[in-house]
Amino acid sequence: MGVELLDPLIHPPARLQLMALLADVTEMEFGIARDVLGVSDSVLSKHLAQLGDAGYIELRKATVNTRQRTWIVATTAGRKAFKGHVAALQALASGRAPYGA
Repeated sequence: MGVELLDPLIHPPARLQLMALLADVTEMEFGIARDVLGVSDSVLSKHLAQLGDAGYIELRKATVNTRQRTWIVATTAGRKAFKGHVAALQALASGRAPYGA
């Protein structure tokens, strides 16, 4: 396995927590993610836009009981990036530099 580096896009706490939430599920409803993370709609939307621009997540929208709902889906690239970021954090925690030093 190659040397894993910290991903600056995933590193901010809210994005790291979001990617961790998405790691073991197929998708997560926006409101649930917002509540678990303890952030406002606008803060979550900004994080989702940045992760979406990088291709790490996709949004799925549908109408449920006449209300628009949004689900967050981690892409294959996003799951790979998260796994690499976690590996780099684990390397740091164990005293191994993840930078190939």
